[in-house]
Amino acid sequence: MRRAGSSRSGDEVEYDYLFKVVLIGDSGVGKSNLLSRFTRNEFHLESKSTIGVEFATRTIQVDGKTIKAQIWDTAGQERYRAITSAYYRGAVGALLIYDMTKKASFDHVEKWLKELRDHADSNIVIMLVGNKSDLVHLRAISTQDAENLSEKEGLSFIETSALNASNVEVAFQTVLTDIYNIVSKKALTLEEDAISMPKGGKPVPLIDSQDASKKGGCCF
Repeated sequence: MRRAGSSRSGDEVEYDYLFKVVLIGDSGVGKSNLLSRFTRNEFHLESKSTIGVEFATRTIQVDGKTIKAQIWDTAGQERYRAITSAYYRGAVGALLIYDMTKKASFDHVEKWLKELRDHADSNIVIMLVGNKSDLVHLRAISTQDAENLSEKEGLSFIETSALNASNVEVAFQTVLTDIYNIVSKKALTLEEDAISMPKGGKPVPLIDSQDASKKGGCCF
């Protein structure tokens, strides 16, 4: 997989892989603040509801490789669902977020999970995230209930606070590392297949970072 070059502006860090990750969940669970905390280390107490779709990027290192995460913040309101469904395409990771102080947001997790699985790649890496862990006195969802659901659905799980940055870094790093492990294993398999392929056969090319960026994300 070729390393992508710098952008014309000169402020683009070179990267080996581009991964598209979507944030989903009800409106008001803290998706935008998790995004801003991870990408800019910022938190806005009076943040407004996202309209449509927004995204930000951050580059991290995994196993000596430079990973550019393109993270999409999708609106949680019902009237924007038709718009956001198109943006699941090309996503290789997702954080499904609920508000630990609002039972309804947890009750809707399975609905969001169905929508994600209907529109996204079947191999997408999904993490269930209970946000606003700083509001301990207002907790409405127990850690055990969330762990039970995540185990049932085959998801990883973590509790975070965008306000005090608790576990935000861990959540994103874990998802991106899991994606990298899957993609690198696929790359290794393709290389082995190419080596063992009969003379005259053509190995399936890997999608490089530049092609992926044009298509909205690297695919499995």
